[in-house]
Amino acid sequence: MKLTKKYHVICLFVMALLTVSCNNDDDSDEYGNWVESSTFDGDSRGNAVSFTIGDKGYLITGHDGDDYLNDTWEYNSEFDYWVKRADFPGNARSGAVGFALNGKGYIGTGYDGFDELNDFWEYDPDTNQWAQKADFIGSPRFGAIGFSVNGYGYIGTGDDGSEQKDFYKYDATTDTWEQLVGFGGEKRKDAAVFVINDVAYIGTGTNDGAVEYDFYSFDGTTWTKLTDLDDDDLDEDIVFYSSAGFALNGKGYLATGLQGAVSNECWEYDPSTDSWDEMPNFEGSSRQDASAFSFDSKAYVLMGRSGNYYFDDVWEFRPDELENEDD
Repeated sequence: MKLTKKYHVICLFVMALLTVSCNNDDDSDEYGNWVESSTFDGDSRGNAVSFTIGDKGYLITGHDGDDYLNDTWEYNSEFDYWVKRADFPGNARSGAVGFALNGKGYIGTGYDGFDELNDFWEYDPDTNQWAQKADFIGSPRFGAIGFSVNGYGYIGTGDDGSEQKDFYKYDATTDTWEQLVGFGGEKRKDAAVFVINDVAYIGTGTNDGAVEYDFYSFDGTTWTKLTDLDDDDLDEDIVFYSSAGFALNGKGYLATGLQGAVSNECWEYDPSTDSWDEMPNFEGSSRQDASAFSFDSKAYVLMGRSGNYYFDDVWEFRPDELENEDD
């Protein structure tokens, strides 16, 4: 009887050790949870323009596999629902760029199925009205990037028949454009950008079919070369293009994209150490040409395509929550 009891105690001890070991498994302690949000009310699409103003996200244009689109949708991040807004009055298009500046949204460039474009438009969410502004002074193009830092908007890179590396600054107060001097990176299209504390971080993309690995920051005055995305210190190369870039809580993120095939990987960039960490994979289907929203305490990846299949799902990323933790 004593032997049986002793054996039972030993078994319980071993089981406890196994439980502690399992709970300390690296996978169970991975932070970065993906939670599906309200499905988009409009047509599935890829290569749409997205920007955020306050607690609202805006998704405009894109391609649904058959048609180029010109609709405008507003996402309420506080209550998780969509509202259709005034249609974009320019040519329906995909591969355009956009950014928010001084409480208004801007969209320009892109491809309408026949031509590359260089028109430029302003959206006022208070009046739900669009107004055409001064044309982008660079060559008509698609697959560029757009962002705003320190009170100005910027558009650069892209494809006007071949890849480009030029950048231009937009002054909304005077409705004028100015060409910048000195992006030291390679020519590219389908790059990604995110903005942290009024500094833009730019990388990925392709040039003549080859993936670009250089990575830069830009504060509105100075371009700074950062650690390459294929640096030896990384566990593996970050081989992304046509990916979604966004920022949250002082960190930058690249999620989904193309790596020869569509991907669901997610990487986190820390500007304080100029370093990258791999995060838990995006939990929706692998895709390219997705869009992203960034708010003060929330970020989302949405839309995109895989081959000829176009998505309409919306996923919130919670970087400080345990992976797959119950809500």
